[in-house]
Amino acid sequence: MADEQKQLVQQIEPLLEAEDKSALRELLSDQRSSDIAEVVELVDNEHRRAIFDAMDRPTSAEVLEKVGEATRAELFELLKDEELSSLVSELDPDDAADVLLELPEEERAELLESIPPAESAEIKELLSYSEDSAGGIMDPAVISVSEDATVAEAVNKIRAAEIDEDFFSVYVVDKAGGFVGDVRIRFLLTRPEGTRIGDLVGPDTIYVSVDMDQEEVRNIFSKNDLIVAPVLDNDDKLVGRITADRIIEVAEEEAAEDLYTMAGTDADELDTFSAFRAARIRMTWLLPCLIGTGVTVLVLMFFYEKFDIEGLSIVYTTALAFVPMIAAISGNAGLQTSAIVVSGLATGHLVALRVSQVFTREVRIALLVALSCGVIGGVACAILLNVRAAESTVGSARLVFAFGTAMFSAIMVATTLGLFLPFLFRRIGIDPAISSGPLVTTANDSISVAIYMTLTLLLAT
Repeated sequence: MADEQKQLVQQIEPLLEAEDKSALRELLSDQRSSDIAEVVELVDNEHRRAIFDAMDRPTSAEVLEKVGEATRAELFELLKDEELSSLVSELDPDDAADVLLELPEEERAELLESIPPAESAEIKELLSYSEDSAGGIMDPAVISVSEDATVAEAVNKIRAAEIDEDFFSVYVVDKAGGFVGDVRIRFLLTRPEGTRIGDLVGPDTIYVSVDMDQEEVRNIFSKNDLIVAPVLDNDDKLVGRITADRIIEVAEEEAAEDLYTMAGTDADELDTFSAFRAARIRMTWLLPCLIGTGVTVLVLMFFYEKFDIEGLSIVYTTALAFVPMIAAISGNAGLQTSAIVVSGLATGHLVALRVSQVFTREVRIALLVALSCGVIGGVACAILLNVRAAESTVGSARLVFAFGTAMFSAIMVATTLGLFLPFLFRRIGIDPAISSGPLVTTANDSISVAIYMTLTLLLAT
């Protein structure tokens, strides 16, 4: 916690304990809503109630929007219906839509009915789009002028607009309402008042469609260094805009979502303080992994019978000691590859490349890694076997060769899976980050162990 936040908490806590509403109101009036939100995250519901009672309505609305989802879920229970309705009305339509999405559908509908029709109509329009689309994250507040308007008319329209937003450009539409382009604010300040707006439209205006995925929108902003981008519907009509600050939020959401998926959990875990619910979310991922490790056990049991038939029980026992090394190294090698590919797909760096180009690069890397690990692992195996001195010289040599070859083969297989699975999952509409999750790494363990034990059995007989 930053020093400023610590100091604020130290100032607020005595006032909450003393129930000094007047002093608390005066203190909070001088604070940023983001700082107050952090304090709200830390205190209990009784003190949250006192803080909201001490704040004015606009600040309360901002704090409600800035707290984490788990805290907001508790505030939904704490705040009265009419109070919540009043706070949502204070928010910009896009922020209001984000907040309402966290409510159950029935409660959301009731709350929208209590909001003035003009405000609720904009929010309902935003809620009609997918949460992860450009339409779902856009701000519907835009200023547009006809292409036949003059600079003076455009400036007057900006002055008359009752919108508490920063604008970087004015959007231009034709007589039918179709999007033409944008004109930077600086042109309105530097060109003669009688200049026709249509003559100032930039030739390369970048826009996004309402159905575009927010990850793709983020990549467009990143590649083109955008501050703002207009959003068009399927008829090329201007319906909103997306600003860079919203894209920063999207980038954080996408990065966190990929991280949770790769770790074998879910962002929903942040929505709750319940240890039981969080444990249930994690077990949703861990139970399939438990089944996967059971498959590895079945593989080992299968080979135990094969080695027993051949009279090679001692070889099996010795080979079994090296199974964790094979599984861990090959699994991590596959994870490295999939993490690189997933990151590239998420940022758009690999999207423009052909799979064959990515394959050529990653296979060269995998060959070097697999060869290095195979040789080093074989040497380590030989040293360990020599220390144990449980096998004959010939048997040890075969086991070392089997181990090194299996290490090489397992890494190549795991790398191939780590390379192709993200592309496959992306094509069929599944989050590519799953390919780096515990489910796939567990599958890699079973495959690598099967390869190792097969080679050991073949070379030992």
